[in-house]
Amino acid sequence: MNTELIVVLDVDSRDDALGIVDACAGCRWFKVGSQLFTRCGPDLVRELVAADKKVMLDLKFYDIPNTVHHGAAAAADLGVSLCTLHASGGRAMIEAARHAVEGSETRLLAVTVLTSFSETAWRDEVGVPESPETSVRRLAAQSVDAGAHGIVCSPLEIGVVREAVGDEAMVVTPGIRPAWASQNDQQRIMTPGDAKKAGASYIVVGRPILTHADPAEAVRLIQEELV
Repeated sequence: MNTELIVVLDVDSRDDALGIVDACAGCRWFKVGSQLFTRCGPDLVRELVAADKKVMLDLKFYDIPNTVHHGAAAAADLGVSLCTLHASGGRAMIEAARHAVEGSETRLLAVTVLTSFSETAWRDEVGVPESPETSVRRLAAQSVDAGAHGIVCSPLEIGVVREAVGDEAMVVTPGIRPAWASQNDQQRIMTPGDAKKAGASYIVVGRPILTHADPAEAVRLIQEELV
């Protein structure tokens, strides 16, 4: 299975974002999340798309179906390749989003359980009376059945997701930490090479690249693991 790298653009300005894109010229995929989108808005996304970059718009839509429908339609109009929403928004919400992107190149990714949650926090703080793995399996199957094109999950749950949704759906995983990088606040992590072996379609990497003395070298090292 081919596994591609998505570089996270978690910075505060257009110049910083485009500097990372230039430094990571060996990568064609970039993630725009709430930090950058809130500061720079859709114009930055349009600029990346116009530069022939593939954009994962990671705003994790979670609202009533009608609101998410219009949000997903707006994302498709921007030309993003991937757009995230929360799997816990339910079947009707995901169906509405799928209807909104039909006929476009935009694909929907349902986020199951955030990689920052430990099992203790998931049970005791969020109050879900099941393990993260059980929640991931349930939410993944429900989301793809409702129309999501793929799933975002911890790398440790790639196998669980593949069992739940099969080989056709995309599996996108953050929580990737090369052996040479710090764990930071991610709890359920894996190296790029191991994520590829497990069946990831895309891996999402931020701080190991953004904080590296040479981001281009960090990209090269990660991509070597994905060959």
